[in-house]
Amino acid sequence: MSGAETTGIRYPWDAAPEPGKAIEVAEGVLWMRLPLPMALDHVNVYALDDGDGWTIIDTGFSSKKSKAIWQTLLEGPLGGKPVMRVIVTHHHPDHVGLAGWFQSEHGASLWTSRTAWLFSRMLQLDEQAVPTQETMAFYRACGMNEEVYAQRASERPFNFSDVVDPMPVGYKRVKQDDIVRIGGRDWDVHIGNGHAPEHLTFWSRDDNLVISGDQILPSISSNIGVYATEPDADPVGDWMEACERLAKLGRPDHLVLGGHKLPFTGLPTRMRQLIDNHHGALDRLLNHLDTPKTGGECFLPIFKRNIEGSAYGLALVEAVAHLNHLYHVGKISRTRREDGAWLWQRVE
Repeated sequence: MSGAETTGIRYPWDAAPEPGKAIEVAEGVLWMRLPLPMALDHVNVYALDDGDGWTIIDTGFSSKKSKAIWQTLLEGPLGGKPVMRVIVTHHHPDHVGLAGWFQSEHGASLWTSRTAWLFSRMLQLDEQAVPTQETMAFYRACGMNEEVYAQRASERPFNFSDVVDPMPVGYKRVKQDDIVRIGGRDWDVHIGNGHAPEHLTFWSRDDNLVISGDQILPSISSNIGVYATEPDADPVGDWMEACERLAKLGRPDHLVLGGHKLPFTGLPTRMRQLIDNHHGALDRLLNHLDTPKTGGECFLPIFKRNIEGSAYGLALVEAVAHLNHLYHVGKISRTRREDGAWLWQRVE
């Protein structure tokens, strides 16, 4: 075989498990899938057999449908054994949505990073009937399309609590360089960043498994966004640092169990792609800024297409993330337009 054939990305399974079903991807490791009501219409969750019970990795949204699917999984593939522990890779609602339900209804303990727990609990408690003044000012600074801006101003915003069950007080912190015993294996904990702060990934010492959450995905790039909570953040810088660091751990034979899409091998190839993709986007964006542009005018160089509809918001916060990175490394400047929007331009 050529080097490309031995190190390229491969998918051992060409189809995902149906709702309520599971695929055993390694001894005592079950891959399951829950639906999401959005363009990315699923999230992968995993169950690892601890002997007297199960450890669940990530949970899906909180909804009647998700809970019904979980009940089918508990009675079927999980064989009626209790869920003793839930590990949440990061704070996004499709991953943490039912963590509180497993705690309160099933008596499971919750393990996650400190930042993931703090964000999850804070956002779950922060319900808003209308967008805050700070959020609308942030949208204006991003250069949001006027029609989208008017719509956002007049509607109830997305609330974390819409799809995340109440979370009891109390969790166990997982941090960088921990060694965690799950499913009869010892796992090294390595922290990712960029897509979500203090994102947990797990690397088995006993076989070739990697549990990557959304830090490492095949075929799609994790969203990297800036929000009103930290408008000057540089998550692209955080992402690049994490990718370079995690790339050193990757082996061609690693079986990567991610939060979306299919499990895959060929991790070194995928890490190079993730790094190169963002360098390419930053180079195209820099060339685009020979004349001043708002964040909303930067979709084409970053994504190679214009974006409208339901994906617009995610595209906007990712465009700002790339602009913030170029600004922090001194390659572009910004000036405030009269309407409050930042105008970004290449520094000669």
